[in-house]
Amino acid sequence: MSAGPKVDPALRAQEGYVEELATLDARQFAIAIRKLADSLSYGIDKSPYLGSGTEYVQSRPYQWGDPIRSIDWRVTARTRRPYVKEYEAPKSTPCYLFLDTSASMTIASGRASKYELALYIAGGLALACLDRVSPVGVIGAGERSMRVEPSLSRARVMQWLLQLRTHRFDERTTLAQRLREVLPTLGQRSLLIVLSDLHDEGALKALQHAGHAHDCVALQLVDPAEAGLRGAGFLRAREAETGREFVTSGRAAWSDPRELASALVRSGVDCLTLRAGEPCASKLREMFKNRGGAARGTR
Repeated sequence: MSAGPKVDPALRAQEGYVEELATLDARQFAIAIRKLADSLSYGIDKSPYLGSGTEYVQSRPYQWGDPIRSIDWRVTARTRRPYVKEYEAPKSTPCYLFLDTSASMTIASGRASKYELALYIAGGLALACLDRVSPVGVIGAGERSMRVEPSLSRARVMQWLLQLRTHRFDERTTLAQRLREVLPTLGQRSLLIVLSDLHDEGALKALQHAGHAHDCVALQLVDPAEAGLRGAGFLRAREAETGREFVTSGRAAWSDPRELASALVRSGVDCLTLRAGEPCASKLREMFKNRGGAARGTR
């Protein structure tokens, strides 16, 4: 019986180490994503909604229709203008995970591909959402038709996670198209988390549009070989999804994650770039902890 490839114990001990999904059975995979969910401490973000909760947030000028009992008499007396108190009202925000299943996600220069990292993160985030009683669903951003509505069922989450472990090498990206299709169907403000290499030409515009109406996070996954393209001059490349060969420049916007991240942040979309094969748990935890809650743009 083969013992499989040997892994440096020091590397295995690193936080966020991702083993190849092909080498893990269903039970090991479930344990791996459970460890990531526990590490993320995902319940620390504040509620994005203001209403008749119990924790005082701020006072604002009185508007026609506000209840008299909510008037902040101290601020009103000091400013001689009517002000009302606002409180934090916890609500269960549904989460949609947009998982890019296209062929470009499966190309890898090292042990772990971008797709393996994306599925690993999606599993950790999904279980973390369930821990904070937030329903979670998934939408495939490839050619396969996959949309699982948000649910609090752990069995359902594990079902689609295990289903996504098998992937194809001929899917084209449909991230922009999926965003355009899904946004009009959302009945309430939701948390949208995109896991993709953002190689879709229309992805930036679609994400910017999504950020205006929803709490949106983009996790851009990069292969180590792609990180060295910036400033490389002209180069010949081949699309993984179509096989089409083309000539491009290392100065192209898609080859620089910093340009994409900057454009997304200006539109109210939080963005984090992660490299395949590198620890990711601490970076994810830090981003969700410091992103100022989900309250941006909700008032």
